[in-house]
Amino acid sequence: MAPLLHDERLHEFIGGEPVDLARLRTRYARQVVGHSPDGVLGWLNWIVRHRRSGRAVGTVQATVRLDGDDRIAELAWVVAVPEQGRGYAVEAALGMAGWLDRQAVRRLIAHVHPDHRASARVAERLGMHATGVLVDGELRWATR
Repeated sequence: MAPLLHDERLHEFIGGEPVDLARLRTRYARQVVGHSPDGVLGWLNWIVRHRRSGRAVGTVQATVRLDGDDRIAELAWVVAVPEQGRGYAVEAALGMAGWLDRQAVRRLIAHVHPDHRASARVAERLGMHATGVLVDGELRWATR
């Protein structure tokens, strides 16, 4: 994943900068546990792979939490720049949404930069609608 994620162009809308291999390993070691240190948040981090070759093309992630008795998942997706525009984000996000639905997660949320039309289209395909709420410069999308 390191070579795919070490691309400045991926940060055009999400900010920040590519992380080096050591920091990526540290991040993955923390995430692979599957939950936050306090156990309040569940973490799902899936690598998106090309169906025939098996090569990694991106990631899809969900952070699951309780809101009262309801389980909510906040989704994120990243596809390597050379692989963008081929439907990987939609297919992976729909797959994750279906899996989450089978786990009784009924509400999905995503945060998308207002100018990032491709990610907005992914959110739309997931049945999300823009809420008008801005969080750290990103528009919150949510299912109803």
